Amino acid sequence: MKGRFAMAALLSTWTSFAQTPARVVIGGRDVAVWKPAAPAPSSGSPVIVFLHGFSGCNTQSVFLMEALASAGYLVLAPNHQDARCGSARHDSVRGWRPEEPFQKPLQWTEATYRDRADDIRAVLDAVLSGPSFQGVRVDAYRVGIAGHSLGGYTALGVSGAWPAWKDSRILAVLALSPYTNPYLDNGALGRLDVPVMYQGGTLDLGITPSVKRVSGAYECSSAPKYFVEFTGAGHLAWTDLNKRFQRVINDYSVAFFDRYLKGKDVLARLTAQPWPDQVNIVKAGSR
Repeated sequence: MKGRFAMAALLSTWTSFAQTPARVVIGGRDVAVWKPAAPAPSSGSPVIVFLHGFSGCNTQSVFLMEALASAGYLVLAPNHQDARCGSARHDSVRGWRPEEPFQKPLQWTEATYRDRADDIRAVLDAVLSGPSFQGVRVDAYRVGIAGHSLGGYTALGVSGAWPAWKDSRILAVLALSPYTNPYLDNGALGRLDVPVMYQGGTLDLGITPSVKRVSGAYECSSAPKYFVEFTGAGHLAWTDLNKRFQRVINDYSVAFFDRYLKGKDVLARLTAQPWPDQVNIVKAGSR
């Protein structure tokens, strides 16, 4: 029990704060922006790009965006073509069908959702073109990316899983219940050369098993790599629709980026047992 109380004291070291995101056009894209709570260090604030799920929205996970901004990150969340909010460029003829069926990952190629990769590059090109963005000094050498579901697929793709998408500015990738089957079928996750954290849930039956299983996404990824599974979490646990797991998701997510973008290592203690009650398993692999 003492270990549990010590872990509880360690968690949630960031200070939550409410911030209405700015809605701006960056690189021709509709982007929600959360500015860091604290003044930027002399080197500038590190940058996190967040990618929504299929037919999701750039404000689907405000709780996590606020936690990252509270921890000192400039957070940028673009709406992609399949988004259901803002000035999304939705194709009404195609409807809400994915570009390729999720049940047929062998049909997915580097061309599948390439527009999402283009969105990320356009946003980063615009934000990192100068020393500051909307009054925030930015550090172009400390950039991370996070994505939920199809956003996780996209985040992994631009981090190297699709070589043609690779953006060398990205130094860490947080994949939240990510769709990874196309990469497993193509043997592509071994190409990742940046730290990756996968998060899943015991009730996330459509996604997490592909990450967790033998020869799954975690095992096939290059180190350093992490896998955190939350007990009772389903696929929408990483959105504002489910408040139950928000604190523990924030803790692991902020600690991951702090480790690889700031060199601040709380993550080692979060991956060691005893884990919080809501955590079923943590795996960590290092070089």
